[in-house]
Amino acid sequence: MSPVATTSRSVTVRAPAKVNLELRVGPRKPDGFHDLATVFMAVGLFDEVTVTRARDWSVTTTGRYAGLVPDTSDNLALRAAKALARRGRVMGDPVAITIAKDIPVAGGMAGGSADAAAALVACDHLWGLRTDRDVLASVAADLGSDVPFALHGGIALGSGRGDRLAPVLARGLFHWVFALSPTGLSTPAVYAECDRLRADAAVPAPESSPAIMAALRSGDCDDLAAALANDLQEPAFSLRPELRDVLDAGLEFGALGGIVSGSGPTVAFLTRSAEHALDLSVALTASGTAPAVKRARGPVHGAAVVTTPRD
Repeated sequence: MSPVATTSRSVTVRAPAKVNLELRVGPRKPDGFHDLATVFMAVGLFDEVTVTRARDWSVTTTGRYAGLVPDTSDNLALRAAKALARRGRVMGDPVAITIAKDIPVAGGMAGGSADAAAALVACDHLWGLRTDRDVLASVAADLGSDVPFALHGGIALGSGRGDRLAPVLARGLFHWVFALSPTGLSTPAVYAECDRLRADAAVPAPESSPAIMAALRSGDCDDLAAALANDLQEPAFSLRPELRDVLDAGLEFGALGGIVSGSGPTVAFLTRSAEHALDLSVALTASGTAPAVKRARGPVHGAAVVTTPRD
């Protein structure tokens, strides 16, 4: 692969958070992972990642979550940039990465994966690599199971570890309220608790339900609310019992449906409209149920370039 000459000094890419409308978890395999059947929706909470030509590789984070994101070599966005550089043979063209973070950290909304996807798209553009989208998705899958979806966006069915994606037909927009938690949950800990809770049960191979696909095809938010399901919800409640109270309160305040997002601790509530979402947000905060809430709609597009300043 030969890089294409470019005069861009920096590129900014915006990538979305996700919510799992359905997350079915298969039995633990010998390698420690689980097969999944999950339906992702990209929602309008975004991180913006800017990559700038520099003398050395680096990463910094701004925003309310800055202190919670590592600036070391294990930062997922930095790992993504270096992985693409190795593949494109441009390790001699390092970048400084700046993450403007609005997606909760360790919140079950794939914020780190969004940053990695954004870094891949930004670096590909900056270096003029013009990497084939399927190849970029392969690099993404090596970084983490949610990274390919952050590239993809929209609504998709994930299988395997969640990294094998198939588009899902859907109508309309869906309005969400996300009740945020002041402390995160470890994804490995939630999966371990899932295994513990069902240690004596026969766990079937995961499959997505026809009901959720039908709800998305029709665009009916009531049907979608009834079909929301997450096998990691009870393990998250086991580790953080107060999350059950948040879910119950949101439903009492009129949400159509609610679900723990991914491995948690963010609790996602589906509403009927933007106005309904605002009313629910006010109720959750005024009651003290949630210290912070975010409203967003989905589906939205995946990682995309927003600015390319020129020298």
